[in-house]
Amino acid sequence: MEAVPNFLTLEESHQVDGARLTSRSKFTVRLSLYALRSLKAIAQTRGCPIADLDQGAIADWIAQDPSLQEGLDGNFLTFFTQLVTSALKPLQQIAGDGPIESIEIQQVIAWFEQQDRAHLGQTT
Repeated sequence: MEAVPNFLTLEESHQVDGARLTSRSKFTVRLSLYALRSLKAIAQTRGCPIADLDQGAIADWIAQDPSLQEGLDGNFLTFFTQLVTSALKPLQQIAGDGPIESIEIQQVIAWFEQQDRAHLGQTT
């Protein structure tokens, strides 16, 4: 099993910080990017596209990932499984008709910026 690298690289973190996003959306972008990285690793391990992954496959991989075992209890692993699984929906929307695997960081940021603008426009 291939361990997932750090949460975000320094460059990715700078890109998110420089985006025109609300604080909440910056947090969500960071989670989405880490979930995307995790989903790519899971799909590669299982030999299938991300779109074919279900919560069971994600939970199995997380339960076996050595980087997530040290000092973490089952409640956190369940919570983390739900975070990664819930990221599938916006990632599928970002990918559109393309594969989720091909999503780039700028696409994720741009999609959340668009969501923020739409939300702010509705509340004014």
